[in-house]
Amino acid sequence: MQVTGQLHVYPELPKPSITSNNSLPEEHKDPVVLTCEPQTHDTTYLWLINSQSIMNSARLQLSKDNRTLTLLPVTRNDTGPYECETRNPVSAGRSDPFTLNVVYGPDAPTISPSDSHYLRGTNLNLSCHAASNPPAQYSWLINGSSQQPTQELFIPNITAHNSGSYTCLAYNSVTILRRTTIKTITVHVISYTTMCYTTICDIPTEHSEW
Repeated sequence: MQVTGQLHVYPELPKPSITSNNSLPEEHKDPVVLTCEPQTHDTTYLWLINSQSIMNSARLQLSKDNRTLTLLPVTRNDTGPYECETRNPVSAGRSDPFTLNVVYGPDAPTISPSDSHYLRGTNLNLSCHAASNPPAQYSWLINGSSQQPTQELFIPNITAHNSGSYTCLAYNSVTILRRTTIKTITVHVISYTTMCYTTICDIPTEHSEW
């Protein structure tokens, strides 16, 4: 009596790697396709993002064999890291972490501190920040007049002439987008006569100087 059968030999899988169709995708604009390499027969592909398994969704789409992952479209929260795993009955492998460099912004700038009223003779120090990748380039306008490009604006010993509108402009050289925020600054002069008797003093009064 002769017995016959099939012997299926599975190869030992090489360490997988992740490739991307776009090295610098733009948020809300570009789709990104990640591929787990190499392609091998009788292999199961799995994807992880931040060490969590990825499931199909409206924005994250897996191919039929799970070898490619498509992000439609990419957002700043999709940077990863991503990993892909390959498995067959005799071996398994996991790729090195892969991080997407998503360009975005700038968002609307924030000018700090939040104070809008200052006393004459004090220093005015304003800082501007906007979420952006790559980091935004900053410039200022004071009452419509351009200033030296800088993220922080410093004016010592301010007077009433420094009152007005302060505009921060944030620019991203890759997305070619520009956003602005305007802050109105008012400089006051404070006049008071100090008359203290023990712990009782006159209350200062403020008025605007124009």
